[in-house]
Amino acid sequence: MQFSYWEKTSFLSYDYLILGAGITGLSLGVELADTFPKAKIAILERGILPSGASTKNAGFACIGSLSEKVHDLKLMGQEAFLNLIQDRTEGLQILRNRLGDQNIHFQKHGGFELLFNHQNIDFLQQMDAINQLLQPLLGNEIFSVDSAATKAFGFNPKHIKTIVKNHCEGQLDTGKMMHALQALCTSKGVQVFTNTNVNSIDEENLKVLVNCDQITFKAQQVFLCTNAFTKRFLPEEDLQPGRGQVLVTKPISNLKVKGIFSFDEGYYYFRNIHERIIFGGGRNLDFEGETTTEFGSNQTILNKLNHHLQETILYQTPFEVDYHWSGIMAFGGNKQPLVKKVSERIYVGARLNGMGVAIGSKVAKNLLTLLQQHS
Repeated sequence: MQFSYWEKTSFLSYDYLILGAGITGLSLGVELADTFPKAKIAILERGILPSGASTKNAGFACIGSLSEKVHDLKLMGQEAFLNLIQDRTEGLQILRNRLGDQNIHFQKHGGFELLFNHQNIDFLQQMDAINQLLQPLLGNEIFSVDSAATKAFGFNPKHIKTIVKNHCEGQLDTGKMMHALQALCTSKGVQVFTNTNVNSIDEENLKVLVNCDQITFKAQQVFLCTNAFTKRFLPEEDLQPGRGQVLVTKPISNLKVKGIFSFDEGYYYFRNIHERIIFGGGRNLDFEGETTTEFGSNQTILNKLNHHLQETILYQTPFEVDYHWSGIMAFGGNKQPLVKKVSERIYVGARLNGMGVAIGSKVAKNLLTLLQQHS
């Protein structure tokens, strides 16, 4: 393709080029624009809309359930565990401060973990210790058993043993959040190119060439904020995609559910929105099939989601499923995000482990810090 003088001088060369226009990429655009107001910054997004999970998630403003905390503390050790919780907490606060609670429809109704009769709930014995450990970060009231929640939300009492409430969690409107983040980013002069597929990245002595289908961009520094799709550029990194199936019901009269909910170690999650329920998860039913970067349906999982709605969540309430979709996250053996400098001019911020809403803004800030340390 031949380019005009104006195109070459105004659209093809940048100081900073970000791959991925999800939460992390847009947040990094804001961070860079605020720190380097004279810099030329652009974001490349391969889809018309963000391609991973940023516009496909359930809108959980969460830091994780009690069972997850007990598991992570044992897996990671105390220092790494506390650092992770702090990053999630700070990430949510950055997001809320940056966009405003009203603009993202943030509501703090709490998070609730459903514990079923067949489950081993020995981890509840560690609740006081976890509360004490997290108190300096989150305040006095964090986890507590809510014995009245099953009846209050209309769940099937024959299936649920008890419910643990996380008083620190909330929910937001993902669509409003992404609209606000996009608008803020572009208001600061950041150019966003959508439907721009990157084929390869070539690093030279003084610049990086980002080769797309019909165009090659040049940049001084490139940031990979492509989460599950990062493996395409960095195949050696500990990162695996994880597809999530999600459905939404039609509006339900007198819906009792209010808040964010999870069960089965967080593999299932649901919430209320506009008198509907958004319900997702079930990846543990088919890890192999859902370890993919291809969008699509998994009928086995969708059937299971429908079963849980019928038998437990809305067991006495008529409902209809309106439609469903899938989103693609990124996971690794280490639950910490992948934030590092991978070469002289290329950085990566990815592997958000299903916590992009909470931690994406913090990953962006950490990328900026990393850049400044190496400048």
